[in-house]
Amino acid sequence: MSRRIAAIIRHGDYHQIPGAPSAHQPYPLTRNGEIQAGEAAAIIQEVMALHDWRLDPVIDCSQMLRSWQTARIIADSLAGQVPVALQLRSFDALAERSVGSVANLTTDQIEHILLQDPRYPEPPEEWKADSRYRLPFQGAESLLESGERVAGHLLNRLSELPPGRGNTLKLFVGHGASFRHAAFHLGVIQYEEIRRLSMYHGRPVFLELLDDGCWRHIEGAWKVRQNQAKFND
Repeated sequence: MSRRIAAIIRHGDYHQIPGAPSAHQPYPLTRNGEIQAGEAAAIIQEVMALHDWRLDPVIDCSQMLRSWQTARIIADSLAGQVPVALQLRSFDALAERSVGSVANLTTDQIEHILLQDPRYPEPPEEWKADSRYRLPFQGAESLLESGERVAGHLLNRLSELPPGRGNTLKLFVGHGASFRHAAFHLGVIQYEEIRRLSMYHGRPVFLELLDDGCWRHIEGAWKVRQNQAKFND
């Protein structure tokens, strides 16, 4: 029986605006982030050899530079180690939670705008980590909505894999919070675990799509948060 496995990979560490929800910041990986991406490739190669999985030739990543760079380093590191030429495809659907028209402002700036606009109520405490809260700005979405979007992409892309190809691993490079909320929508983690868990930079988490449509976590460790109120992408 053929198996379909998704490796969800949080991008490496990157240059970012201090105090701003990461979301759609357009900045590149740091040197440490590049190292983390290379380590992701080594983990993938080891797990593939252990389970005798074949690798799908297309790596899906978000449109953000840090995600694309992470995917590029993984592809380059695996070149010659796998019997396929790897390609990258970028998708809007793998983006982090959008904060809409206040993208890339700091948390203080966003809260100041809310207080100055008579149309909007004061945001709840710890709004950045509130899975259900959506900022009242054009284009914004909640963390749960971003996770639903990413979950749909994972399901669609794995469902497109041709049958009879053996046990296939497909790589997805994106963002921690939207991946984590996607895992909730896929039934891999419980709602109460969303705040408690995060993802390590460049450390794949492997999820399997079963024949009955259910998903299960089969390899790779989640990161346990020390500060559950902190927003991480």
